Amino acid sequence: VRLVESGGGSVDAGGSLRLSCEAFGYPYTSYCIGWFRHAPNEPERVASIDTDDEIVYADSVKGRFTISRDKAKHTLYLQMDKLKPEDSGMFDCGAHRGKCPLRLTNMEYWGKGILVTISS
Repeated sequence: VRLVESGGGSVDAGGSLRLSCEAFGYPYTSYCIGWFRHAPNEPERVASIDTDDEIVYADSVKGRFTISRDKAKHTLYLQMDKLKPEDSGMFDCGAHRGKCPLRLTNMEYWGKGILVTISS
């Protein structure tokens, strides 16, 4: 299983970016998948889609970010609008067989990460 992220970069505050995560060799039809941001102790959930299609957003991004997926293309997206400097960080695409684990460090599969930098 391989997750390949793309779409990061640098933009000014107020701008937009769209992240993509293409999954290769992922055979499971029922899985948790989402976008997470590096943090000192445990990844921070930015947005995720669970096995029952429940979508969860971090409070800090509600109303500004939209997660979606194209199952036919095995691709997950994160549309990020009205970006703020505090949104900056290394974003990872993560996937897990079954429901999203309570501890995000237990996610089974991770991409290499993609950097997002927002300038004030």
